[in-house]
Amino acid sequence: MDLAKKERYEKISQQVIELVGGKENILGIAHCATRLRFVLEDNDKVDIKSIEDVELVKGVFVAGDQLQIIFGTGIVNDICKVVSEQVNISDMSLSDLKSKANQRMNPLQRAIKALSDVFIEIMPGILATALLTGLSSVLGNLSFVESNQTLYGITKLINISSGAIFGFLPLAVAYSTVKRFGGRPIMGIVMGCIMLSNSLADAYAAAQGTVDVTTLHIFGIGVDLIGFQGGIIVALLIGIVTAKLDIFFEKKVPEIIRLLVSPLLTTLVSAFLLFLIIGPIGRGLASGITAVLVWMTENLGVVGYAVFGGLQQLIVITGLHHVFGAIESQLIVDTGRNFLNPLMSVAIIAQGGAVLGYLAKNINNAKAKELCIPSFVSVLFGITEPALFGVNLRYRYPIIGGCIGGAIGGVVVYFTNLAALGFGTTVVPGIAIADPVNNGYINYIIAHIAALVSGFIFTIILSAVFKKKEN
Repeated sequence: MDLAKKERYEKISQQVIELVGGKENILGIAHCATRLRFVLEDNDKVDIKSIEDVELVKGVFVAGDQLQIIFGTGIVNDICKVVSEQVNISDMSLSDLKSKANQRMNPLQRAIKALSDVFIEIMPGILATALLTGLSSVLGNLSFVESNQTLYGITKLINISSGAIFGFLPLAVAYSTVKRFGGRPIMGIVMGCIMLSNSLADAYAAAQGTVDVTTLHIFGIGVDLIGFQGGIIVALLIGIVTAKLDIFFEKKVPEIIRLLVSPLLTTLVSAFLLFLIIGPIGRGLASGITAVLVWMTENLGVVGYAVFGGLQQLIVITGLHHVFGAIESQLIVDTGRNFLNPLMSVAIIAQGGAVLGYLAKNINNAKAKELCIPSFVSVLFGITEPALFGVNLRYRYPIIGGCIGGAIGGVVVYFTNLAALGFGTTVVPGIAIADPVNNGYINYIIAHIAALVSGFIFTIILSAVFKKKEN
């Protein structure tokens, strides 16, 4: 590095150090191909606006509890070296920097961070298929599309593409979880394939009682051979277990037989735990919560509606929200009206309001825009996985704001006696199946606006509360 360049980089480094809160605020430094990364004692001491104006800086954002400053390829290496010298902290590897960041978190924060890491890995696929699902829903309701062979064919291909990852989401989650917790990703794929094996009864069909379920008896324990379609929580748990077992057997099995025996033991032990312990516990917990929510809506009036609207999206995290389809169809058969559909719909749009609230608080953050905008668009078509896993759960307070918004939307649904005449579609496309009785269409819009605005406002409020608690 020549003298002129070194003096230039020293000036830039001094400005950066000052604007991140000074030497005493820096706990760790590292760089990737384009970004200088800091772990700081207090992120609130950072002047992001001023850093953006520093020479050679191409962008600034906070992600994963790290401040990341974009300098570009090549330049970032030299800047990182100069900053390290000035603050007398050695340049770390990215894994060491992540460990440093994790040390600042309490157990709950670490758990949420791990959950976020799992879903960020597969988020591009979820976002793509979520938006394709919305597009498929819109095109499928247009009469001229069905009458045109080419448009119908294109719509059919879009529909096939849109359902792909959601049908195999437990596999994707198991893969990403094993990778996140240090196991070999292929072992996660193997466990995902076992969870969705054709040898098992389809979970949704089993929930609706339309398929015979085989029961095995192992050690006196009844094991139902039911697949884990939608079993996100189960996939997370078995992914963690598989990763730990893979690491354990890779260390303990002698090298001469490791390639053959280690994956065999990992798969066998993980599969037994899946069917005997983890699967039944995960499935039973989610089923119990679902049953309680439905009971409350039928027996506790406005309180039940509010609780259902507030908590329904937490069921989506478990993957057992598809069970509601059977309950909705039975409601239509028994009463001709489906009150659960608008309740689920306002719960969905409230999470979209929370996404917008988070975006409003981080409007200058390019990463936030990149994640929040497509996540919100998918919410409009009833798909919340990108919003839940990409934003709301990841940053904690938006999920709470969204749940409060859902509860308020549930109250509106109760007092307007809102219901649907069908099921399977929500939010924007869902208005097509709203019961028009007693200004049903208008009430549908009012309920959704109330949930959206409430989710937005409470997320804004909670962001200030959470920041105050963290200071």
